[in-house]
Amino acid sequence: MIEELLPDTVVAVEAHGSDDAGHTPLYPEEEVLVAKAVAKRRREFTVVRSCARRAMEKLGVPPVPVLPGERGAPRWPDGLVGSMTHCEGYCAAALAHAGDLASLGIDAEPDGPLPEGVLSAVSLTGEAERLRRLAAQRPGTHWERLLFSAKESVYKAWFPLTGRWLDFTEADIEITVDPDDGRRGRLHAALLVPGPVVGGRRLTRFEGRWAARHGLVATAITVPNA
Repeated sequence: MIEELLPDTVVAVEAHGSDDAGHTPLYPEEEVLVAKAVAKRRREFTVVRSCARRAMEKLGVPPVPVLPGERGAPRWPDGLVGSMTHCEGYCAAALAHAGDLASLGIDAEPDGPLPEGVLSAVSLTGEAERLRRLAAQRPGTHWERLLFSAKESVYKAWFPLTGRWLDFTEADIEITVDPDDGRRGRLHAALLVPGPVVGGRRLTRFEGRWAARHGLVATAITVPNA
């Protein structure tokens, strides 16, 4: 699912449902981080790192521990950029060589309503109005959950480039729908604060894709080098 949202230079590995067969064991440095975690948290932590290590192998990079860095962002081997996500019944990791992409962010969420009060906390007035129009025209998707996922992907792509927090209200995201498939489309994120400098140019927006499949909504943001 995530793979279809990403360019060919990105390797994505995912795990669905309770099928964690073939997952790789945790490294001792990782094990200590979840030693006291509940079973659900421990499983997601383990399976998503297994996905990440399989992606490393596909890129020709020896697998290593994936440890949290500043603000919990995963620390990748030198020369790689990547992102991970997990939710109920789904884990995924996406990695690319730094020569191919400057940064990327992925996120998956259950295709269901957001908890009460969350939408007003994460959305701008214009975003909320666009969501209402989408919901009226295409009621089959929980658009507020998709917006939340897109904000998460934008942040995951932003932070490695800046080392700074990005508030939910500091990116204005427009969701467009593929005219041939109403369950996928594009994301256009206008940055409302000074963006990162990539290739000598300050970015003002991020671009990405989304899809709704199998009871999930998934989003991906990629930032080219040039």
